[in-house]
Amino acid sequence: MAFQIAMAGKGGTGKTTLAGLLIRYLISRNRKPILAVDADSNANLNEVLGVPLAETVGEAREDMKRGQVPSGMTKDLFLEMKLGQAVVEAGDFDLIAMGRPEGPGCYCAANAILVTCLEKLVANYPWVVMDNEAGMEHISRLTTKNVDTLLVVSDSSRRGLEAALRIARLARELNIGVGESHLIVNRAQEPPAEDALRPLLEAGLRFAGTVPEDRRITESDARGRPIFDLPADAPSLRAAVAIFERLFP
Repeated sequence: MAFQIAMAGKGGTGKTTLAGLLIRYLISRNRKPILAVDADSNANLNEVLGVPLAETVGEAREDMKRGQVPSGMTKDLFLEMKLGQAVVEAGDFDLIAMGRPEGPGCYCAANAILVTCLEKLVANYPWVVMDNEAGMEHISRLTTKNVDTLLVVSDSSRRGLEAALRIARLARELNIGVGESHLIVNRAQEPPAEDALRPLLEAGLRFAGTVPEDRRITESDARGRPIFDLPADAPSLRAAVAIFERLFP
C-alpha cells in the first residue's frame, strides 16, 4: 500500500522545491518507484524535477467537454486512456499534473477527476508525493485526504505561520484522515521563536525543523535546472535531508 505524503502551505514558501528535494531524498534511499503528483493548477513541479509536462488532467477533461470521445468508446474508457497519456515516466518516478481547464471557470471538475485518477494509480506505487496548490482549497475540496504525512511548509514570516496554522486547523476540522502533520520552516534565517510556534503545536503540527535560505536554490531556479543538479553540500539540501531522515527513516 502506498505511503502518501502531501505538501501544503502559503504561496511563495518553497513547498514545490521541498517536494522536489523530498523526491530526490526518497530516490537516494531506494524508496521507488515514486508517483509525483502536481495538484496545483499552475503546474511547475515538472520544472523542479527536470521532466517535460505531458497532457494534464485538466486538458483531458476539456477534451471530453468538447466531445472528442471517439465513436464507440465510453467516456470512462476515454478518460482512462487520456490519464494514461498524462503520466510522465521518468525512471525512478512518474509524474501526473492536474493542470487547469481552458478559460474561466471552476477547477472542481478537474480536481474530482484527479482524485478519481489517484485512487486508481496509487496502488501501483510504494510512495506518493503530492505537491498541492497554495492555500487551503485543496483541503476543502478534499484533494488532500487519507494521507500518511502532511508537510505544512511556511517561511518565518507571521503571515506564513498564520497560513500554516489555518491549514492545520482546517485539516483537523474536516477530519480528512491525516496520519501525522509536520511543520517545516523554509528559507529561514533563524529558527522561529517558541511563542510563534506554540499555536501551531497546539493545532496538532509537529515542528520538523528549518531549511535555510540558499542562493544555490535561487540560482538553480533562475537557470531552470532540476533539483537533481543541486550539489550535495548545498545547505538547503543538507537541512532537508536531515529532516526527511527523521520523518521517513
